[in-house]
Amino acid sequence: MLLKSEIKKSYKNQKITWKNKPSGLTRKKIENLVLSDNYILIITGIRRCGKSTLMHQLSQRENEPSAHFNFEDFRIFGFELSDFSKLNDIIGEQVMCYFFDEIQNVVNWEIYIRELHDKGKKICITGSNAAMMSKELGTKLTGRNIQIELFPFSYAEYCQFQKYEWNTQSFNSYLLDGGFPDYLKSKQKEYLQQLFKDIIYRDIIVRYGIRNANSMTEIALFLISNTAKEYSLNSIKKAFGVGSTNSVANYVQWLEDAYILFSIPRFSPSLKIRAVNPKKAYTIDAGFAQANSSSFTDDIGRIFENVIFLELRRNHKEIFYFKEQGECDFIVKKGKEICYILQVCVELHPDNMKREINGLMEALSYFNKEEGVIVTLNQHDEIYEDGKKIIILPAHEWLNIIKLGI
Repeated sequence: MLLKSEIKKSYKNQKITWKNKPSGLTRKKIENLVLSDNYILIITGIRRCGKSTLMHQLSQRENEPSAHFNFEDFRIFGFELSDFSKLNDIIGEQVMCYFFDEIQNVVNWEIYIRELHDKGKKICITGSNAAMMSKELGTKLTGRNIQIELFPFSYAEYCQFQKYEWNTQSFNSYLLDGGFPDYLKSKQKEYLQQLFKDIIYRDIIVRYGIRNANSMTEIALFLISNTAKEYSLNSIKKAFGVGSTNSVANYVQWLEDAYILFSIPRFSPSLKIRAVNPKKAYTIDAGFAQANSSSFTDDIGRIFENVIFLELRRNHKEIFYFKEQGECDFIVKKGKEICYILQVCVELHPDNMKREINGLMEALSYFNKEEGVIVTLNQHDEIYEDGKKIIILPAHEWLNIIKLGI
């Protein structure tokens, strides 16, 4: 419980900061976002990816009285449910639009948000933990919210931010830099290393009361270092001496909830088989991965594959890898339909051509599809084989096609 004077001081200081906050790059996500009293808008994503900036841009479009409050302000540490009434008094009843950062730090926050929503207020909140937001929204705010995910800059946003042309050279730069906005201003890898430590400690170790902090950190670094490679819970359990595969499963899930990692399953029509087969992990950002893994920096192929995965993941959640006799990197499903069958290869050459094409052809035959794509760094071609069409595209061209929705 806090004194009203403490909350008021924090609110006034934050109000000045919010008013003077730079507008930042206009994100693609904002195009279809509308603040409404019909639903609560929730923006989730990894720390420092631009959630507050996006929310600030939304606030600038509103003509009604609004208020912003960041619950990560150290001056209000210990903020409780009962303190919301004090914050309400400070803000005033005339406010119609509420913008709250990291509100999940307050236990039972959803009760207060429900009260505001019932009064017809417009509400936008941000959070860095996908599962925690979903769980709490599901108990008190079912059907009353729209949730969107925000990632670090896409390649398109990176080019816009850096004022680069769309070409192989700028894409190569994106492979090295990634898309964290503040990192791009300084290019100090220590920033991304500290970000990793902050997320692991604040969003996972402290939040879930993990006693073996070293194992948690080591597993996170292991998965980042092995981006685009298969892993199993059992192999991690043995490698790091964790007590059970259930514990490992929790660790991996918490990393995913904090948006450090994504895991994709090997495709199988059977959910049981999917659950026991090895998965592949991908990291939230290429620059973030390289800053936190020395072994990752020399493997351009896995960095490249990670970037292509992220572009798919921005718009699709059902992504698999295919592995039978050969392997195909990505199978993307939308509802009951397979919408993309994709192979990723930095450069096709005599040593890998047969393997890459055979893996893609096998996937096309399995799903009874006529066309697949191989994304490369700078090659452009078409291959026709056994009635199938394989389109070979440079990454920057493929990304432009994806952006345009072709």
